[in-house]
Amino acid sequence: MPHTLTKSRRICEPFTCRFFALHRKSSSASMANVTRRASIASTLRAAGCVFAEDEAQLLIDAAHHPDQLNRMVDQRLRGLPLEHVVGWADFCGTRISVEPGVFVPRRRTEFVVRVAAMIAKPGAVVVDLCCGSGAIGAALNDLLGSCELHAADVDPAAVQCARRNVEPRGGRVYHGDLYAALPRELLGKVDVLLANAPYVPTKSIAMMPQEARLHEPRVALDGGADGLDVQRRVALGAAQWLAPGGSLVMETSSQQGPRTAQLMGEAGLLAKVVSNEKLDATVVLAAHGQALQTISF
Repeated sequence: MPHTLTKSRRICEPFTCRFFALHRKSSSASMANVTRRASIASTLRAAGCVFAEDEAQLLIDAAHHPDQLNRMVDQRLRGLPLEHVVGWADFCGTRISVEPGVFVPRRRTEFVVRVAAMIAKPGAVVVDLCCGSGAIGAALNDLLGSCELHAADVDPAAVQCARRNVEPRGGRVYHGDLYAALPRELLGKVDVLLANAPYVPTKSIAMMPQEARLHEPRVALDGGADGLDVQRRVALGAAQWLAPGGSLVMETSSQQGPRTAQLMGEAGLLAKVVSNEKLDATVVLAAHGQALQTISF
């Protein structure tokens, strides 16, 4: 969500340490929590945060002591995404670790997981390209119950973060540029290829919310002149990595959807655009060596 941020100010005085004292009665602690939340929410609202009350409670819940709470509020006022401040994002009903400097998974990207879950089977070989925090692959693994999960990203910070989300699920994360990062033994064996490749045209980066353009890596946003540079490369290499009957699920925009599908068709895949108005989400589903499944949402 976009925010208009003002100069941060210290807020430690209104937030008494009594809230963190274990000997206080629960009723007193509850009242202090309400007062503190209201004060933080007021500060955040003045800075342009739309969901100030919810954010205030999340910050309070994440802080272990008053000084940490003050630092976290200041970080939020300086424009850091809330997910970077608290260290996690809610994605498909689970907490995904998100570190500063790493792309924050969007709610609309949950649609990629939903589409993939309808075509993948438990135990499937899944590759999450341009994985960022690893949220898509991790969430799909959880929905399937298990899968052979592989993830890759060109950004070292993203790889480090993704390992915190993917490896506890038994998956592996690789550092490198798209398919070059993957082990060769996966050639022709991938059942589901997931890709949230950057698709924002270079000239449009300046119009993105401050949170994204100032605090997320450019490599995770910039899709080149037409926004399709990385998508084009993913499409061109997909056929040799997909197993017979394997599928590619790629996020894109509603405007770019037809062109993204065309790129996949030119790469020898059968493709169609699938959208979800509620999430304002668009993906292109493509299949290798078989007709596309009929999927209703």
